[in-house]
Amino acid sequence: MSKSIDKIKKIYLDHASSALSLSANPGAIHVLGVKEKSKLENSRKNISKILDCHSDEIIFTSGATESNNLAILGLIHPTLRPPIGKGRVGERSQLPHIVTTNIEHASVLEVCKHLEKTKQIQVTYVEVEERGIVDPRKIKKALRPNTVLVSVMYANNEIGTIQPIQEIAKEIRHYRKNLTRLRHPLLGKERVGERCIFPFFHTDATQAVNYLPINVKKLGVDLMSFNAAKIYGPKGVGVLYVKRNTPIKKIMFGGDQEGGLRPGTENVAGAVALAYALEITQKMKDKEARRLEKLKDYFLNKLVHSNVGADFGIRINGDLKNRLPNNVNITIPNMPSDLLVIELSARGIMASAKSACKSGDGKDSHVILALQKKDGLPVKALASAGSLRFSLGRGTNKKDIDYTIKSLAEILQKLKKWY
Repeated sequence: MSKSIDKIKKIYLDHASSALSLSANPGAIHVLGVKEKSKLENSRKNISKILDCHSDEIIFTSGATESNNLAILGLIHPTLRPPIGKGRVGERSQLPHIVTTNIEHASVLEVCKHLEKTKQIQVTYVEVEERGIVDPRKIKKALRPNTVLVSVMYANNEIGTIQPIQEIAKEIRHYRKNLTRLRHPLLGKERVGERCIFPFFHTDATQAVNYLPINVKKLGVDLMSFNAAKIYGPKGVGVLYVKRNTPIKKIMFGGDQEGGLRPGTENVAGAVALAYALEITQKMKDKEARRLEKLKDYFLNKLVHSNVGADFGIRINGDLKNRLPNNVNITIPNMPSDLLVIELSARGIMASAKSACKSGDGKDSHVILALQKKDGLPVKALASAGSLRFSLGRGTNKKDIDYTIKSLAEILQKLKKWY
C-alpha cells in the first residue's frame, strides 16, 4: 500500500531554486513546487473574483509603483503604433500620446516625464479643478488619434479626492466608437470601419481599494494598479490588472512568470497575504467607511471651526464631498510642513506633509501647489504653506483625534512667535 505524498519524508535538494525548503520555487515541477504554484493560483483566482475579471488578468508585482511602471512602459513599445490618419505620416503625431493629470502619484508622473524627455512619447497633463477633481470633458478634449493611454488615479494619495473614473471611461468609449479610421497597432495596416481599440485606460487604485468599489467591469478600466501595504497586508507585493487583449509587453527580462509580463521568482507568501487582506477589506469596507467618515467630519469641524482654525487660517485641501473617508489634508499658511510633522511626531502623532514616497526630497507637494495656484494663493506664500496629511485607519478613534487637535493647537501657539 503506497503512502500518502504528505506522509513521505522529504529531502530538499533544490536550494538553487529557493533556499527555504518550506517555500519552494513555484516554477519547480517537484511536489513542493506544485504546492506553491497552487497557492499562487488560488490567490490569483480569489483576487479576480473580487475584481470581477479573469484570473489570467491578474499580474503580481512588487507593489503599485512597479504596477504603474509596467502599465505605462508596457504599452509604449516599438511594436505598438497608435492610429494615424492619412496625410500625417512623418509628423510628430506618430509618437504615442499619453493623457494624465497634474496630481498623479510620482510613479506615474515621473515615468511620463522620462518618456517625454527622451522623446519617446507626447504627454498632456490635464489640470484638475480647484478642488482637486479632474473634469472628464477635459480628458476627452485632450484625446488625439495617437493617444494610446489615459492614466488617472482613482483616489489621490495626498488629498483623498475621488476621480470620476466611470465618467472618464465613458468618454473614452465614446471616443473609441467614433474613431473608425486607424492603423492597426500590431499589423501596421489601415482598416476603415473597424472599431478602434485606443486609447487604453489605466487607473492607480492604491488608495481606493479600502473604501471604494473595485469591480473593473463597472469602472470601465483596462488596467488597474494597487498593492497590499495599503490594505493592511505586507509590503513588497502588488497587483496589476490587465484586461485581455491589451497589447502590453514586459519591461524586465529573465523569465516567463506572470503570463510573461513579470519575470522573477514569484512572491507566493506575499500573494497569499494580499488576497487574504483584500478579502477582509471587502467584508468590512462599507462599515469601516461609514465609521471613518464620521471621524473625518469631526476632525475637520474641530480644525476649521475652532479658535485655532480661525487664528491660523487653516484651510482644507480637496473636495469636501468627493474624497476618501479617511483623508484629512489641511494647509496652515506660513508654517513649514516638515517642522509641523516633526513637532507632531515628538508628541507621538505620526502625520505627513505629502506622499511618503517623496517626503525626503525637500520639495513642496506638486498636488498642493496645483490646488493653491487654483485658489489664488500668492506664489510667494506657496513655499511656506504648511500642508499636513492625516490619514485615519482601522485603529483610529475619537480620543486620538481630540489629542491630535490639542497637540496641534499647542504646536502652533509655540511656533507663532517665529513664523
